[in-house]
Amino acid sequence: MTDLPPGTISSLFTDIEGITKLWDAHPDAMRVALVRHDVLLREAIVGANGFVFKTVGDAFCAAFATAAEALAAALGSQAAPHAEHWPDALSLRVRMALHTGTAELRDNDYLGSAHETENIVRLAHRGTSSPYIGGVGTFPLG
Repeated sequence: MTDLPPGTISSLFTDIEGITKLWDAHPDAMRVALVRHDVLLREAIVGANGFVFKTVGDAFCAAFATAAEALAAALGSQAAPHAEHWPDALSLRVRMALHTGTAELRDNDYLGSAHETENIVRLAHRGTSSPYIGGVGTFPLG
């Protein structure tokens, strides 16, 4: 694994909205779609100088040295799946959260504020978003 950025990082966490229902309704198509999803997200993250430090099922956790790189990865990670022709007319909606803060690196994982991003992505459910900023839907946190 390439050296992960230490100290203040920008983190990106993603997951697929409604993954359980998609698997239940389209198990064969989801096997194919999840492999392609993983390739698209990894390409967007690495292409923006990011580091995938954890995957859990359909979720990606990535770190970046700058907020601009994290945002570039998020935009790429939204655009690529949206443009993809999925099997069985699936529509994969990828939820994302970005956070910048100090995190402690331990065993190729982050502790501290990077985990706040996991909580933020959980809030972004059922396509809830506020007005678009630069073509990107945002979610009000309070």
